[in-house]
Amino acid sequence: MTLAEELAQRIVATRHADLTPQAVDYAKIGLLDTLGVALAGSREDASRIGETICASEPGPSTMFGRDRRVNPLAAAFVNGIAANVLDFDDCTDHLGGHPSAPVLPALIALGEKMNASGRDLLLAYVVGFEVETQIAKGVNFHHYEKGWHATATLGIFGAAAGCAKLLNLDARQTAIALSLGASFSCGLKSNLGSMAKPLHVGHAARNGLLAALLAQEGYTANADALEHEQGFLNVYNSECNYSIARILEKWGTPFDIVLPGISIKQYPCCVSVQSAIDALLTLVRNHDIKPEQVTRVDTLTYARRLAHTDRPQPRSSLDAKLSLQYCLARALVSRKVVLAHFVGDAYRDAEVQRVMTLVHAAAFAHNAPGDNDDYGAEIRISTIDGHAYVVSINRPVGHDPGVPVPAALLKEKFTRCAREVLNTDQAARVYAMTQDFEQLRNINELTAQLAVLPSHR
Repeated sequence: MTLAEELAQRIVATRHADLTPQAVDYAKIGLLDTLGVALAGSREDASRIGETICASEPGPSTMFGRDRRVNPLAAAFVNGIAANVLDFDDCTDHLGGHPSAPVLPALIALGEKMNASGRDLLLAYVVGFEVETQIAKGVNFHHYEKGWHATATLGIFGAAAGCAKLLNLDARQTAIALSLGASFSCGLKSNLGSMAKPLHVGHAARNGLLAALLAQEGYTANADALEHEQGFLNVYNSECNYSIARILEKWGTPFDIVLPGISIKQYPCCVSVQSAIDALLTLVRNHDIKPEQVTRVDTLTYARRLAHTDRPQPRSSLDAKLSLQYCLARALVSRKVVLAHFVGDAYRDAEVQRVMTLVHAAAFAHNAPGDNDDYGAEIRISTIDGHAYVVSINRPVGHDPGVPVPAALLKEKFTRCAREVLNTDQAARVYAMTQDFEQLRNINELTAQLAVLPSHR
C-alpha cells in the first residue's frame, strides 16, 4: 500500500472506543482555546478582508464573531484565518506549528452542514490531529527549517483527514483526499509577520475540506502522491530528508493529542518567544525591576527559533508578534504581554522602542538536547547599579508534554478572548457547552452562540 492508503486504513478504522478519556479531555481543551482565539481574531483586518473577498454566498456555516452564515468552504477559510491571525493559537511539539487552526475551522464548518454531534466532531479532530503530527514526525525538522510554514503545509493533511472521517468516507476515498491534500499543500515562512501567514492557515482549512468533499463525489488523485519521486515528500523535503517509517511507526498509542499533547499559549505572539517572555517577567516581578533601571537585556534562545524571531525593527503589528526584541521590551515596560500590545501602532510606543535598543538577542552556543527540546531561554538583565539578574527556563507555562494547562488559566484566556466579541452570557454558554461537548447532539447549538449579536458588532 502507498502511504496515503496506509494512513487511510488507520483513519477509517479509528472508532470512538479508541479515544481515551485523556484524548477527549485534550480535544476539548483544543476546541475551547481555538474558539476563543478565533473569536478575538475575527475582528482583525486579515479576517475582515477574507470575509469581504470570499464569503458572499449564504449557507449553513457560521463565521465566528459575525451574525450571518455562509457556505462551508468560505467559513472554513475565514475562520481558519481568524484562528491563526493573532498567533495566540495552540501548539504541539512534533508539528512545528499550530495543530488546531487548520483542522477545527474545517470540521466545524462541515459539521454544521451535517448537523454533526459533538462526539463525532471530537473523533474527527483527534484523527486529523494524529495525521498531521505523524506526517510531521517523518519530515521535521528539515521541512520546518527549509522554509515551509508547517502549520499550513502539514495542517492541510489534518484538515483533509478529519473531514474525511466526519464524512465517513471509505478507505479509498480517504486516501484520495490525502493525495489531493498533497497538491494543496502550501505556505512559505518568508511571509511570516504579514497577513499571508494566517492566509496560509485559512487555505489549509478550506482546502482540506475541499479535498474531502471532492473525494466524496468521486474525484481522483494518484495514490502515491506523497512518496512519488515528484511527490510531496521528495519535493518538499528532498530525498533522504524524510522517513516514511517514522510516519507509520505508531497510531494512537497514545494519540499525539495526549502526548506530547496540546500546548496553550499565555501570550498572543510567536511560540518561539514565549519562554523568553516568561523568564523576563519572572525577573521583573521577583526583583521589581523598572525599565529606567535597565542598561541591557541579553537573551539566549535556540538557533532554530531565533532564525525567525530576531526582528529588532518590526514593520507592523503582525511582524511585532514574531519580534523577540519587541516582545521582551513590551514585557519589561508593561509587565505583561496582551492582545492590546499588538493592535494598530502599539508596537511604535516610544518607551518600548527605546527599551528595544537595549535587547541583545543571540543563540545558545550549544544545540538543543533534542528536536522537541528547543523551547528554552535564558534572560540576563543588567541594571544601572551594577547588578545582573539571570534566569533560565526550559519551557513556557502551559507547554509541558502530557501536562494539560491548568483549567483556571485556560478559562481565563478563553474568556478574555471571547469577550472581545461576545457578551458575558454568550461567552459563558460557549464555555459550558465545550465542557460537555461530547454530549452535544448537534454542534449548531454551540455555533449559534458564536454569532455576534447585532448590538455587539
